Amino acid sequence: MRIGELAAAAGTTARALRHYEQAGLLSSTRAANGYRHYADSAVVRVRNIRYFLAAGLTLEDVRVFLPCLDGDVAAARPSGRGLEVARERLAVLDARLSAQTEIRDRLAGALRQAEAAGVQGAGS
Repeated sequence: MRIGELAAAAGTTARALRHYEQAGLLSSTRAANGYRHYADSAVVRVRNIRYFLAAGLTLEDVRVFLPCLDGDVAAARPSGRGLEVARERLAVLDARLSAQTEIRDRLAGALRQAEAAGVQGAGS
């Protein structure tokens, strides 16, 4: 199938497919006219890539799951390395959330102080 057909079948864009291919997660052959051609099984692979990305993993993280991208990854037993990657990604996300929460709290505190001091917005 051509790139547009795969994108439609997998619920993504041709640009994303080219990105996955560049990252080494997806492969295609080239037709005589230069168009990419994908096997029908690529639909499952792309959906699995998107499953991992939606779970917060990066394309580099997804690379660990290459051996199982063509199967039912949601039902598969996770590998030790897969669990390790997921834990590492979760730690990164937790750190980002913590940093964002601190920034939010500082802004909320500054806003409370400004309101308590009677400072009004520029539009008043």
